[in-house]
Amino acid sequence: MHNTKLRPRIVDDERCRMSEKRNSRRRFLLGAAGIAAAPVVAGVAGCTSNEEPSADRTSAPTGGGGTVATTATTLAGRRRLGPLEVSSIGLGCQTMPGKLYGPVSSRDNMITIIRAAVDQGVTLFDTAEVYGPLESERIVGEALQPVRDRVVIATKFGFEVNQQTGERGGLNSRPDHIKQAVDGMLQRLRTDYIDLLYQHRVDPQVPIEDVAGTVKELITAGKVRHFGLSEPGLQTIRRAHAVQPLTAIQNQYNLLARDPEDQVLPLCEELGIGFVPWAPLAYGFTTATINPTTRFTENDFRASVPWFSRENITANMAVVQLLQDWSVRKGVTPGQLSLAWLLAQKPWIAPIPSATRTSHLLENIGTEEVTFTGDELRDFTAALNAIRVQGERVPAPVLAGTGVEARRP
Repeated sequence: MHNTKLRPRIVDDERCRMSEKRNSRRRFLLGAAGIAAAPVVAGVAGCTSNEEPSADRTSAPTGGGGTVATTATTLAGRRRLGPLEVSSIGLGCQTMPGKLYGPVSSRDNMITIIRAAVDQGVTLFDTAEVYGPLESERIVGEALQPVRDRVVIATKFGFEVNQQTGERGGLNSRPDHIKQAVDGMLQRLRTDYIDLLYQHRVDPQVPIEDVAGTVKELITAGKVRHFGLSEPGLQTIRRAHAVQPLTAIQNQYNLLARDPEDQVLPLCEELGIGFVPWAPLAYGFTTATINPTTRFTENDFRASVPWFSRENITANMAVVQLLQDWSVRKGVTPGQLSLAWLLAQKPWIAPIPSATRTSHLLENIGTEEVTFTGDELRDFTAALNAIRVQGERVPAPVLAGTGVEARRP
C-alpha cells in the first residue's frame, strides 16, 4: 500500500532558498491561489465560504502568510490546434451555471472571471449546449460579447435539448438537429460564428460522414470556423477527418486518466489534430484539495465518480502524495504541476481547467511559469507510472458513451 501521509506545505524558509528571479511571481501565485503545496484537508465540496464558493475544487487554507494578489502577468503562451491558434491554457466554463459541482457565488461573478481571463491573456473559452443546460453558453456570450474578436469560443452539440426550457434528452446528431442547435448557440453566445464546434458525443445512429458534412456546410455558410469531436472512437476520427478536417479532439486527460496516450494522441499527431484535455485537474483532485474524508454535497457530480469512492480514494491518494513531494521541490502548487505535466506531453495540447474563483484562474495561468527539465519529466512520469489508479474516471453510464464508433453510411 502506498504511504498517503502528506508532507507539510512549503514554508517561507524553503522559498527563500530559491532564486528570487525565478520565484517572485510564483510567490504571488501561491498567495493568489491560497493552496500552495499544502496538506489536503477535510472539507465539504461545494460548500460556501466568506469568499466566493468554489465549484471547481474544494477549499484549503492559505497558511504560510500568503496574501491575495490582485494583478498577474499576462499569459503569453500560444499553441496550435491544427490551424487554430489558442492560449496555452484555456478556461472551461462547464461549472459556471452551478449545476455540476454545486452552487457558485453568482452569475455576475462568473462573467467577471471570464473577463478577467481575457485581460490575463486567455483566448480559449469552452462551453456546450448541455452545460446548464444552455446557461453556460449564455454566460460566456454575455461575458465575451465586448471582446469577441480577441477570443476563441468552443461549444458542442450532440444531445436533444429543448431550446426554450433546456430540458435534455438523449443523443441527437441528425443534420437538421445540428443546424437547429447551432442557430440557438449563436443566439446565446451573442455572435454570428462559432470558432470551434464539437460533436459532444458520437451518435451511433448517425453516420459521422453526415455529421462532418453538415458541419462543413455550416463552415461554408460562415456560422462555424473549425470542427472537433469529443470522446470519439478511433475510426470515427479518421472518417470525420476525411470529410471535414478536424481541428481538435477533446477527451478527458489528466494524471489519473491517461487513456489518450495509447492511441488517441498518436492518431492526433499523425493527422495534425490538436488535443484539448477536459477535466485536466481530475475534478480538483490533483489540486490536493480532496481526500478520503471529503464529503461531496448531494448535487455534486464528483460524488458519483468511482475514483472518489471509499474503496478507491485512499489508493489514489498516492498521486496526490507524488504531487505534494514535487510541488515542494519545485516551489509551485499541485494544480500548476498537474497542468504543466500535460503541457509538457505535446506542443499541440491545450488544457481547459475550470475556475469559479479568480484566485484559481490566476493559479492556473501561473502554470506558464512551471517547466520540467528532461530529467525531471522522466523521473516524475516514471513515479506516476508506478501508481495504479483505482476506479473509472466517470460513472459507468457516462463511460459507455465514450470511444463510440458511428455507424457506417
